[in-house]
Amino acid sequence: MEQEMTRRNLLLSLPAAAMASRALAQSSKSSIPVTGLSHMTLSVSDVKRSTEFYQGLFGMPIQARQGTSPSLRIGPGPQFLFLGRVGGNGKPGINHWCMFTDNFDLDKSLAILEEHGVTKGDAGRGGGMSGGAMKARVRMRGPENGGAKDGTAELYIGDPDGLVVQLQDSTYCGGAGKLGEVCMNPPEPSPTKGLLAMEDLSHFTIFVSDAKRSMDFYQSIFAMPIQAHQGPTPLLAVGSHGSFLTIAGGGAGRAGAPPPMPAINHVSFRMRNFDPEKVTKTLESYGLKQRPEGARGPAGPLETYISMRMPNRGGAPGGTPELYFTDPDGILLQIQDMSYCGGAGKMGEICVP
Repeated sequence: MEQEMTRRNLLLSLPAAAMASRALAQSSKSSIPVTGLSHMTLSVSDVKRSTEFYQGLFGMPIQARQGTSPSLRIGPGPQFLFLGRVGGNGKPGINHWCMFTDNFDLDKSLAILEEHGVTKGDAGRGGGMSGGAMKARVRMRGPENGGAKDGTAELYIGDPDGLVVQLQDSTYCGGAGKLGEVCMNPPEPSPTKGLLAMEDLSHFTIFVSDAKRSMDFYQSIFAMPIQAHQGPTPLLAVGSHGSFLTIAGGGAGRAGAPPPMPAINHVSFRMRNFDPEKVTKTLESYGLKQRPEGARGPAGPLETYISMRMPNRGGAPGGTPELYFTDPDGILLQIQDMSYCGGAGKMGEICVP
């Protein structure tokens, strides 16, 4: 049965993968190949409370600080979780996410973005960190925010919906240095060992208004091939180690469903020896409650639940378990196995290259 599932996924994915390869090959524009996921910034209502929550649960050490805001190291790093206070009339959530590229060159990256219609943005005019949709902005982070003496260049890009993705060098750890590569060595230890050990970042899921438009944007600029499908929803590979971006909504979601508002919906971690039942019990011991079965709408703060992804959405015959939980602000996160690539198999580990 598992072999049948693998063959079926292969047959379903080959046409789309071929189309993506042809599209990338035929494009006369340059691209910025990405090699992995770097971090996400969570906008939270209480940085101290959130720091205590994530350190108590995951035992994450602090590898850098930007002002008073900490970068919590994920696994061996340099990946991290950054916590910042939500500003003004904003709401808690995932503020932006970041990808790695090798040999990051700011001027070259800006020139390539301009080829694709991404122009210079101004964050001071209500456009957020990038300056708005199809805009790019450079922040020179100085020593007062943990950056280099002459500034650490950070590149923020607004996608077609204005969702912000950051691009940095593969050595970036959120610290000082020209590339943001100089962090505490050793890092500031967590006050507690933590109950679960996260090793790296698995994926981000974004909701968009036009799936095809967003697919074209991410594939053409960042050279991201299709790694797998979850039903009609394609997963775009970020590097070669199973990490990915899910683009949902705007024609990529369930038939007949109203398109969701553009947003970064959730982020997923990966851990070794993932056991959904044991992880659920651990989360419950930490004060989280199981979300009532059949509940609709967004989960409330400090809830957890398991969703079984079935074959019609690319899962295993008996379902691929996917575990979600929310933090004190109700921000949605996911935990999966190190082998998880968003595909079939009991651990979601079967993907087609």
